[in-house]
Amino acid sequence: MSAKLLALLIAAASGVAMALQGSLNAALGKIIGLLETTFIVHLVGLLVIFLLLFVFRMGDGDWHRYAEAPWYTYLGGILGVVIVYLVVRSIPVLGVAVATTAIIVGQVLMACLVDHLGMFGLERVPFTWYRVAGTALMASGAFLLLKK
Repeated sequence: MSAKLLALLIAAASGVAMALQGSLNAALGKIIGLLETTFIVHLVGLLVIFLLLFVFRMGDGDWHRYAEAPWYTYLGGILGVVIVYLVVRSIPVLGVAVATTAIIVGQVLMACLVDHLGMFGLERVPFTWYRVAGTALMASGAFLLLKK
């Protein structure tokens, strides 16, 4: 199996996990509330990663280099809280399919900008009209999913 095919399958698996996570989080949010769900999701995640890193010693990184990372690379934690909250808020209103499609459209638009500008030290990938057309087709799909 080629490296690109494996990476594509891994990315698809993350999409499956995101749809399931959003659904589970939305169900929990109906019971305990939005911010409470966001807290619980991150607390459970913290416990799991704590076990993996410190009990099972599965990490392969170097803790001593944390100060070498630019400050903005630590904003992912804040974005994680924002993402979980917004997903929990949108899925009960839109449904899993529509919300997930809208999430993907937003991801692709931002990804195109990050690629085009080569943000965060990533390789530049120029913006093309094919990407515009692909994103427009996905957005159209989200609109069609709203129709009953």
